[in-house]
Amino acid sequence: MPTDETLMDHQLTKDSAELKPSPALTLAAALLGFALITLDASVVNVALPSIGSVLGGGMSGLQWVVDAYTLAFAALMLSTGAFADRAGASRAYGIGITVFTLASAACGLAPTLPALIGARVVQGVAAAVVLPASLALVRQAYDDPARRARAVAVWAAGGSVAVALGPVAGGALTAAWDWRGIFFVNLPLGAVALALLVRAPRSPRRPAPLDLPGQVAAAVTLASLTFAVIEGGSMGWVAWGVAIAAAVAFARIELRHPHPVVPFGLFRNLTVSVAVAVGAACSVAFYGSVFVFSLFFQQVQGRSALYAGLMFLPMSALIGATNLLSGKLAGRYGARLPMLVGQGLALVGLLLLLYVDETTPPALVAALLVPLALGCALTVPPLTTLMMEAVPAERAGLAAGVLNAARQVAGGLGIAVFGALVAGGFVAGMRLSLAISAALFAVTWLVSFRLAGPASS
Repeated sequence: MPTDETLMDHQLTKDSAELKPSPALTLAAALLGFALITLDASVVNVALPSIGSVLGGGMSGLQWVVDAYTLAFAALMLSTGAFADRAGASRAYGIGITVFTLASAACGLAPTLPALIGARVVQGVAAAVVLPASLALVRQAYDDPARRARAVAVWAAGGSVAVALGPVAGGALTAAWDWRGIFFVNLPLGAVALALLVRAPRSPRRPAPLDLPGQVAAAVTLASLTFAVIEGGSMGWVAWGVAIAAAVAFARIELRHPHPVVPFGLFRNLTVSVAVAVGAACSVAFYGSVFVFSLFFQQVQGRSALYAGLMFLPMSALIGATNLLSGKLAGRYGARLPMLVGQGLALVGLLLLLYVDETTPPALVAALLVPLALGCALTVPPLTTLMMEAVPAERAGLAAGVLNAARQVAGGLGIAVFGALVAGGFVAGMRLSLAISAALFAVTWLVSFRLAGPASS
């Protein structure tokens, strides 16, 4: 006669057989999680004035609300790919989404600004786990290379669309609810992602080396550098000293560690160096401009959060389609052409935005933001492909982590610098911020001419 344990095992086996892994549902789970974590990089910008009016904190506090997430995300992204391998992608993804969802609830319930910033750090840590695990899930779900390539393209496009729609969604949620709504909306979406994960294949655990000393040194460097830029004053000088010391320690660790989180040898390859530089310039310009103009529409021109969010709709609506166009252009003409066109277009957009002041009609500002967004959307897909092709296949994951981390770090530091500049006089600081972005693009545009042309790409 079967025991209760035998019957239970039989039922579990039956349930598992009924819930066979589904590639489509696995892709849906990975896409939803990736969209959630990328959305949170930009959705908060339009809600910043509302957060400031309720929790206080001034300009520096609002910068920390954005950068606490971005920098935690960027710093830990260097190691979370190895963590996903060691834990198994499906398990790591489940842990990341669970922590991200709980941290989102903590953000929405935060009674003070420090509590909100602390919860944003936890969100960023969880997001750093979700990103590599979600991509690994997509790769595992599809055996056929062609179907896998299409699935990865869908996954990547979903993240781009989420980033683009962030300001619009932030304005709509803040107007319909309040700023807490931008975090509470993650709760049902996180639950759906976890429910879909049931149909994902179970991922094996693989041994993967971790560079914990290098990871800690990188995190200390980024945190202290950001503190120095945002806070300034006497403590700022102390933070600068800590940042320099931590950066030196990081370099020494990476040169000696057998499995560094950032192998400096990668940068001996011109293509890798250019790709990282161009990606960083795109992040500084895009994330910094969204941050500054979210405040400009509301604090300088006195518009509502919903109105400010809608002003980003023209640029947001075109980013996804432009990403796809960029991929087709790169396939036909090589990666260099869309990168050069994209950077040139973004540079022109930034120069036009220099003429914006308090009296500029908001609709005109919205139109002037379009070239910048389209330029970045044209540039990023081919530079990613170019970098992946420039490194051996066994180092592709590591190279992708370095590129994404560099882009996140650049975006976070851009927001820190631009926030400090506009705090001293908004329009003058905004113009200086745009000029810095334009100068970066001018340099990377010129350097991009050194890349191999169509015949070699």
